[in-house]
Amino acid sequence: MKKIPLILLLVANFLLAGSLMAQDYPYKPIKVLIGYAPGGAVDLVARTLGQSLSASLGQPIVIENKPGAGTNIAVKQLIDSSPDGYTLMVAANALAANMSLYKPQPFDIDKEITPIAMIGRVPVVIATNAESKYQKLSDLIKAAKVYPDFITYGTPGNGSTPHMAMKFFEQASGISLKHIPYKGGAPAITDLIGGQLDLVTMNMLEVAPHVKSGKLKIVAVMSAKRSPIFPEIPTVAESGFPGFEASVWYSLIAPAKTPASIVKTLHAQVEKALQSKEMVERLGSVGGEVSPGTSAQAAAYLNSERRRYEKLVREANIQPD
Repeated sequence: MKKIPLILLLVANFLLAGSLMAQDYPYKPIKVLIGYAPGGAVDLVARTLGQSLSASLGQPIVIENKPGAGTNIAVKQLIDSSPDGYTLMVAANALAANMSLYKPQPFDIDKEITPIAMIGRVPVVIATNAESKYQKLSDLIKAAKVYPDFITYGTPGNGSTPHMAMKFFEQASGISLKHIPYKGGAPAITDLIGGQLDLVTMNMLEVAPHVKSGKLKIVAVMSAKRSPIFPEIPTVAESGFPGFEASVWYSLIAPAKTPASIVKTLHAQVEKALQSKEMVERLGSVGGEVSPGTSAQAAAYLNSERRRYEKLVREANIQPD
């Protein structure tokens, strides 16, 4: 019987400690995982967001790059972390696609992930060599219908977001192209400039410098709206495919069961960061835009993308690298 008051005291102290932890959040550095190598688009977005969050939360934001297995290594580390708000992840489209791409299913975003906020979007583009005969999207479609599976396009790899985006376009336009997967975007762009490829499908960040230098030409952007840095280039949607949209998106996520009070704090600070000049300009510099919204909207979007990719992977029989 004497043990009962002691147990009650321990429980009370545990609950009090949890309450204080939530109220005092954050009281130590926050780690943000990235499933990609340093220097890429997700890394750039995460570091820009991290600078803003560090200033507003008063704690260091430590970016930790964990590339591998199509970002599954980073996601696994996230979901195995304590749901205390001190391990987060900036995720992209792979978070929604990998549940269908990989067998066995590597994780379940409904059960193991807490969406905090959407961050932004950057267009996926179709680009050619500046001297290519495919100067317009209509040129590409016309040629592809005459010569199916002949026109080559490079992407950062099987199951990558650009690969999936082009598959969406092939379905919409009724054409069939020859996919050449690369280990990243840079070597594909090198081969396109050198004439070994007909096209690449990439995010705007990787293509833009080569377009500005005159080596590449963007045939179409796959985002819903035209790019602010290349406003003269039409979207796929306005080129005869209303409603078509395929962008690289970024979101901030946490492990499942992260306390609602911590999610609320983080969400508020992300929304504040998305209004900052630095964040708007950084995404704008690569043709992207910020994507403010509620945590519920972020969760709904992740699930809609999961269903969209699930259908594409099944119908196109896409296999990861």
